[in-house]
Amino acid sequence: MTAVHPAVERAEALIGLGRYDEAEPLLGQRLAEDPDDIWAWVMLAQCRLGKENEEPDKALEATERALALDPEHVAALIQHARALQAVGGRFPETEGVLREVIRLAPEYWYGYALLANWLFRIRAITFGQANGGEVTREAMDRFLQESAELAQQAIRLAPEEVFGYEVAWLIADMGGNRTVADMLDEAILRLDPNHQQALARQTRKAAAAPGVKATEAATLYADALATAPDSESMHKGLDDASYRLLRGVRWLALLCVGLAAAGLDLFATEGHTRRALPLPLGQRLWDLVPMAALWIVGALLRYRRLRTGVRYNLRSVIRRRRWPRIVLGQAAWAMLCALLLTQVPWTERTVPEIIFWAGLAPTAATIWFDRRKDT
Repeated sequence: MTAVHPAVERAEALIGLGRYDEAEPLLGQRLAEDPDDIWAWVMLAQCRLGKENEEPDKALEATERALALDPEHVAALIQHARALQAVGGRFPETEGVLREVIRLAPEYWYGYALLANWLFRIRAITFGQANGGEVTREAMDRFLQESAELAQQAIRLAPEEVFGYEVAWLIADMGGNRTVADMLDEAILRLDPNHQQALARQTRKAAAAPGVKATEAATLYADALATAPDSESMHKGLDDASYRLLRGVRWLALLCVGLAAAGLDLFATEGHTRRALPLPLGQRLWDLVPMAALWIVGALLRYRRLRTGVRYNLRSVIRRRRWPRIVLGQAAWAMLCALLLTQVPWTERTVPEIIFWAGLAPTAATIWFDRRKDT
């Protein structure tokens, strides 16, 4: 195997760090010195494909120069396939290139994995072009099965490489095989516990399981974020779980309104003599006791038991999102009505009835409406 020039090695390291603008001139200088350096052409193609404003046409030109020097250079063929995939209208050509990679390097797992990742798409494009743009479920299942076999071969050849499992997961997910997809997620997380997509999928599954309460869901997302703090989907999941927690405070406020109404005997029942108004001061103050107990047990103690990260996120989601503020505003309004009902020495029940319905109706009407509301 030909030794890689030090300048190409430096450029490869820069590409690995995502510093494409520094790697490209270095490779250009090397190729000016030796235009027959195949690895320099391969790295130049990779650099041009990795840039923020990728240049697939120029990458394709670089791979063609490399393959002109050695048509059986496996790395050049792989970059050539990637360039063809990025160039509009030439995606189907990648199958032939990758099958050549497999022929030349039958023990190289990446050729199988990359072909598995693209083959069902290529088949779907070809089938759709021949059938008015439609792909039947039966045909798609056939294409996915063909790709799945290639992905399994990649996993057999390199069971420690995550990409093969990622491709196999995508195929299983598109085929609707949730059992296999979950098993592949577990395998991915065994190899890479910080894998953001797999971690997010498994966390969402656990958080959405029947019977999982908002507190448990928030804890699951907080634990996952400790492992993968940059995952946007898990931040969104934690925000949603935090919102579910905040929605619970409205129920506490409505219970307080109900207790206040019961204390005033707002609604007559047959065979029951209603209390005389106004209520004594001691009774009005005593009516605050069950309300305080509700908030201490139902809100304060629950809040104190939450993970620190969940508590911080609760405060954050109130600042950042509209609906959490609406929820807290509704709870505050209901509590204001409850306090008015209990602490004002009412002499008749007409105004308290109006206050009761004003505290109950607006909040109760929106509890079901905003159940699935985006925070």
